[in-house]
Amino acid sequence: MSVLTQPSYRWIETAEQLDAACQEVETARVIALDTEFFRENTFFPIPALIQFCAGDLAYLIDPVATPCTQAFRALLQNQALKLLHAGSEDLEIFQLWAGVLPTPLVDTQIAQALLSEVPAMGYQKLVEHWAGETLPKEETRSNWLLRPLTPSQCDYAALDVIYLLRVWELQAGKLESLGRREWLAEECAAVLEQAERSSESDALWYTRQRQLWRLPPRAIEAYQRMTAWREGETRRRDLPRNWLASDKLLFAVAEAMPKNRFELAGVEGVKPAFVKKEGDTLLEFVKQARHCPEEALPAPWPDPAQPAFKRRFKALKKVISAKAAALEIAPEVLLRRRDIEALVMQDMAGETPTLPGGWRGECLNDALSQALQESGV
Repeated sequence: MSVLTQPSYRWIETAEQLDAACQEVETARVIALDTEFFRENTFFPIPALIQFCAGDLAYLIDPVATPCTQAFRALLQNQALKLLHAGSEDLEIFQLWAGVLPTPLVDTQIAQALLSEVPAMGYQKLVEHWAGETLPKEETRSNWLLRPLTPSQCDYAALDVIYLLRVWELQAGKLESLGRREWLAEECAAVLEQAERSSESDALWYTRQRQLWRLPPRAIEAYQRMTAWREGETRRRDLPRNWLASDKLLFAVAEAMPKNRFELAGVEGVKPAFVKKEGDTLLEFVKQARHCPEEALPAPWPDPAQPAFKRRFKALKKVISAKAAALEIAPEVLLRRRDIEALVMQDMAGETPTLPGGWRGECLNDALSQALQESGV
C-alpha cells in the first residue's frame, strides 16, 4: 500500500457544507473520526478541528467557525461503525461540540490491545504495523487553533482518518479469526458508558492514589471528599485540576487533618493564597470526615508490603500473567494493578471479591478464585 502523501480532503466552515458532507456519507457502514484540540489552561479541551471520512476523501470541519448541525449529530449516532484511536479525549470533544457521543464505537487502540502484547500502541506505530507505511509526525504538536491551517496540517489531519479505515479493515479480520469481536464491543461500550458518568468518576478518583494505605480511615474519608470536590470544581470553573489542587497537595492535607487555617497553612505545598481562597472549604471536608460515623468510614487500605498482601497479590499476578501469555496480550489488558489490589483488599477484609465480568470473567474467574483461596490460607 502506498502512502497518501497528498490525501484528498474538503474544508468545511459552514453549516450548509457540513450537512452536504453528511449526506454524502450517510449510507457508509464505517466512518473514521478524529479531533484536534487545545488543552493547556482549561479543564475542558477546546475543539480546533474535527475530521471524518468513509473512504479516500476526508472532511475537515472547522468547529471554531461551524456550529454542529442536526445532520452531523444524526451521523454520529446512526448504524455505521464509528472508529477512533485512543479516543477518550476525542469523546470529550464530541460531547462538548455535538452534545452526543459517537456510537456504535470501535477504538482501534483497544482493538490492538486485544491482538498483541502492546497495551497502548500509538497511531503512527499502528499504521506501520498494519499498512507498512510511515505517516508524517511533524504536525503532532502544532497549534490547531491558528487559521488558516497549513497544507501540511491539513494533510496530517486527513491521513489520520483515511488510514484509520484501512487499519480497522485488517484488525477486524484478525479479531474475527480469534473470536474476539465481542470482547472489543464490550470494551468500547464500557468506554462510552464511562464517558457519561463524570459524577460517579469524581467520587472514585481517590482510589487512584497509590499511597492510601498510609492513611487511617478518617483521613481516607477526608481525601475522598476533597478529591471529589476538586474534580467537580475544576469542571465547573474550567480549570486544569492541578491549577486548583493537585492530588499530592490534597493527600498532604488529609494526612495532616488540620483543624484550622493556621494548621492548614503549615501543610507542605499549601500557599497563603490557597488558604485564603479554598481553605474554609477544605477544612469543612476535614471536619465532616472527623464527625463521620464509624460504620460509614471506608475500610483501611492494607499495606502492600505486608506478607499476607504480597502473597495474595503474587498469586493473582501469576494467574493473570499465565493467561495473558496464552492469549498473547499484555497482562494489564486482562486486569490492571489497581483491580488486582482491590481483589486482595476485599479478600483480606473477609468480603466476597468482586471478580471481573464479561469476557475477562470467562477467562479468569475460576483461576482467580482458586488463587485467592490457596494464597489466603
